[in-house]
Amino acid sequence: MKIIIIGAQAAGASAAAKAKRMNPEATIRIYEKSDIVSFGACGLPYFIGNHFTDANEMISRTPEQFQKDGIEIKTLHKVIAIDTNQKKLTVKDLNTGNCFDDSYDKLLLAVGASPIIPPFENSQLKNIFTLRNLHDGLAIKQTLSNSNIKNLIVIGAGYIGLEIAESLVALQKNVKLIQLDDRILIDAFDRQITELIEENIKQHCDLHLQERVLGFEGSHNVTHVITDKSRYPADVVIIATGVKPNNDIYKNLGIKTLANGAIITNSFGQTNMADIYAAGDCVALHHRVSHSMVYIPLATGANKLGKIVGENLGGGNCEYPGTIGTSALKVFDIEAGRTGLTENEAEKAGISYKTVIVKDKNHSNYVAGQTSVTAKLIYHADTRVILGGQIAGGRGAALRVNTLATAIWTNLKIDELAMIDFLYAPPFSRPWDILNIAGSIAK
Repeated sequence: MKIIIIGAQAAGASAAAKAKRMNPEATIRIYEKSDIVSFGACGLPYFIGNHFTDANEMISRTPEQFQKDGIEIKTLHKVIAIDTNQKKLTVKDLNTGNCFDDSYDKLLLAVGASPIIPPFENSQLKNIFTLRNLHDGLAIKQTLSNSNIKNLIVIGAGYIGLEIAESLVALQKNVKLIQLDDRILIDAFDRQITELIEENIKQHCDLHLQERVLGFEGSHNVTHVITDKSRYPADVVIIATGVKPNNDIYKNLGIKTLANGAIITNSFGQTNMADIYAAGDCVALHHRVSHSMVYIPLATGANKLGKIVGENLGGGNCEYPGTIGTSALKVFDIEAGRTGLTENEAEKAGISYKTVIVKDKNHSNYVAGQTSVTAKLIYHADTRVILGGQIAGGRGAALRVNTLATAIWTNLKIDELAMIDFLYAPPFSRPWDILNIAGSIAK
């Protein structure tokens, strides 16, 4: 058995390791176009913000460790063509420029995603960055070491945009955060939650909503950002406007995808093409609540589906149970987490739903550090099964979402939350947890 994997980040690396454990006799070869493997991009904003200084901490495994486990890995090798009839690949060695062919019995596409860069004018100017890989992080960190770099503009107020904005403020930079939509995190949270986060952001940096970036000015380095409302000085610009699947290698193969190019697989990670699997940020996932295929490029889904595909490549018969999109972030003084469907997503899915919103405190008032916490739950209007939830507040707020994720995973009804025996101790909670209250007052 010869298994070829294209991509050596979260999904590809997880799959390779699991496949080798399942079938030690299999030949497993990974082609990775970059020089870095098993890289955790989630750490980049914190690396830039000096939470840690050794970039290697974001790398889980080295090529040498893969080789030691009997997995052949070729970095700086780009697959440029796939012949599904002959089960052959054309590979370009980026070190030499030479091309060669290879063959496979089974193929895994784990090619990831790339930043979406809108058609801004003069986007080729220096000191305009995206933040996706280690080289991006190193370049930004090096640029910020120049004491003359003071004015920074972040374009896009999703997870990465907010996290990098916080890190830049911590570095005592003047930060503007520009968002095209009328609120932040528009695809992840409902308005009642994003308003709380926006209120906190405005205490730390300039937040510009409903503002369109048109382009940049400068002769060599960027000096200004031009929008439909104003012109702002900028020493550095970071574009954080989302990601898209790297579909160039498979878009003409007949593989079924979503409109954005994300590959559609079955629960075993198989595409509609024989012996071709897919996992990671190039793949759509089955949503357990909406029962639709969704594009949620998170490390959690990439690692889990990668492991399952690896087991199946190695001869197993394992199914991916689906996603509910559980995620969280911390920005300045507030944490926020979400799971399941937002109200907007439930409406789009045509589900009859109700909501309940509770505002409370995170723990007892006589223990230092008490902060406000807000929870919004969405539940089915007829069955009362919990469909989704969002929580925002001070320390500890986001982790409560794991409880909601478990509730949604097991089809718990909203009323059952009322009497669940959650822990109580003054430093952690109150006798009636905010989720107990939500279950009690849900109509």
